[in-house]
Amino acid sequence: MTVRPATASDLDALAALFDGYRRFYEQPADLARARAFVGERLAAADTVFLVADDGGALVGFTHLFPSFTSVGTARLWILNDLFVPPGARRRGVAEALLRAAEAHGRTTGAVRLVLQTAHDNAPAQALYRRLGWTVDDGFLTFERAL
Repeated sequence: MTVRPATASDLDALAALFDGYRRFYEQPADLARARAFVGERLAAADTVFLVADDGGALVGFTHLFPSFTSVGTARLWILNDLFVPPGARRRGVAEALLRAAEAHGRTTGAVRLVLQTAHDNAPAQALYRRLGWTVDDGFLTFERAL
C-alpha cells in the first residue's frame, strides 16, 4: 500500500469513498453529490486529498484544508476528513494516512495539523493519541449555521 496525493484519475473511486464517509456521518447516500464535491476540490486544487492505494484500489483517504494561525503567523492544515471503509480497517491504513498528512504538513512548512472527531469515536481517538496527537482543551469550538 502506498499513500499519495489524489489525481483527477482517482475521481470515481475517491467519490465512492467520500460517499461512504458521508454515510458514516449519517448523511444520505448521494454519489453524484460526492463526485461533484470531490471533483470541484481536485479541479480547483484548493484542498489536498491523500489516498491509500493498495495495488490500484483506493482503501482510504484523508482530506486536508489549508489554513493559518494568526497568532503563530504560520501555515497549518486542518485534517477535515479521514476515512477507511470497514473492509480495509485494522490494516494500518488510517495510520499511514495520518503519517502522510504529517509529512505533507512538514513539507509545506506548516506548524501543526488540527482535527476534530466525534466524542464517541473512541477507536479514532485512541489512534490519534497513540500517534502523538493531543486534545486541545484550551478552546471551545462554536459554530453558527447559515
